[in-house]
Amino acid sequence: MAFHIVLVEPEIPANTGNISRTCAATGTHLHLVRPLGFNTDDKTLKRAGLDYWPAVKIAYHDSFAEVREMYPEARFFYATTKAEHRYTDVAYQDGDFLVFGKETAGLPRELIEANRESCLRLPISGDVRSLNLSNAAAIMLYEALRQTGFAGLR
Repeated sequence: MAFHIVLVEPEIPANTGNISRTCAATGTHLHLVRPLGFNTDDKTLKRAGLDYWPAVKIAYHDSFAEVREMYPEARFFYATTKAEHRYTDVAYQDGDFLVFGKETAGLPRELIEANRESCLRLPISGDVRSLNLSNAAAIMLYEALRQTGFAGLR
């Protein structure tokens, strides 16, 4: 099994490319939920992922509901600056899904409200609105990997 990162309507190809490289390096599955703010053959996307694209386990979905329907027994955690719980407050398990919203707006309000107890935040200064999407994804993923002993990684 492995962790999963879900990007809901990502807009910036370089962020998705960076996240794809992190997924390739960790055996993490990447799920992209349409609409995407870029074409998947975008040069910026490919450049950020370098030559690691063949190692990325990637799936495309037409909605977030489709992802939930495909994995009804999975645990989902939602990254948002509006969460009460920190990303370190969770005991992660292999197979968990880490869900991130689009760069300009984050996750839809309805999704946050429906999953309040599974929403997580990364602590930041009050002077900054949010972290870069690819940085936030890497921070949360590596905490999950650390907690599970970096299974399968050297």
